[in-house]
Amino acid sequence: MDLKQKLKQDLNTALKEKKELDLSTLRLLNAAIINKEKEKRFKLSKDKPELKEEELVKESQLDDDEIIEVISSEIKKRKETIPEYEKGNRMDLAEKEKKEAEILAKYLPEQMSEEEMKKLVEQIIAKVGASSVKDMGKVMKELSAEIKGKADMSLVSQIVKESL
Repeated sequence: MDLKQKLKQDLNTALKEKKELDLSTLRLLNAAIINKEKEKRFKLSKDKPELKEEELVKESQLDDDEIIEVISSEIKKRKETIPEYEKGNRMDLAEKEKKEAEILAKYLPEQMSEEEMKKLVEQIIAKVGASSVKDMGKVMKELSAEIKGKADMSLVSQIVKESL
């Protein structure tokens, strides 16, 4: 079962079991996925005007990796808003965002430990021959391909800076 089907199945389950937070979170995620597919379809229609509507719809469907990117983006949005809610003394909203991020995280691949990330960073630094912070872009480019969806990129960036 692909990720999109699993999300739809879990959305139906949340609806039947009246899990309101799960339901609203999965609906928001589903909307984000649909928006991403529409963006992709629009770009395809510009690049390949000869395609028919059915072909455009079929080609614009997101694969699991692209869905994982959308999920990661949604989690990142929530993590960024939590401190803002806490500053505004809205602990109820901060807690809701934390719970939503936890629900979304269930759909990501198993996350790498910090130790695993450090080992991988060292390997990539050696591979690309990075010697200073100026080479961070090269290292991050290599890393992002290998750890897509498996780690928080801000944490990875911090580890790379420390290593260089």
